[in-house]
Amino acid sequence: MSGERHGWPLWEVFVRPRRGLSHQHVGSLHAPDEEMAVRNARDLYTRRQEGVSIWVVPTAQVTASSPDEKDAFFDPAADKAYRHPTFYEVPEGVQHL
Repeated sequence: MSGERHGWPLWEVFVRPRRGLSHQHVGSLHAPDEEMAVRNARDLYTRRQEGVSIWVVPTAQVTASSPDEKDAFFDPAADKAYRHPTFYEVPEGVQHL
């Protein structure tokens, strides 16, 4: 069956809240196409008018890292101190940085 129900693909739903700057994953749903996925997502996840934008993505198109490999996958970033703001010194007199 591989993520399909009654022949309908599974979609991941992301909603940008009224007071938010970025979309957040809110859940999944089955729909026959992208138009119905957006409409169903609106009805299911924004019933109280809490969203201003909806994205739907076919689950089959999502690529993710493996939770089992999280240590090996994310550890290399820990040795790059320059990526952390504490590495830099702020010059005296600089405002609003």
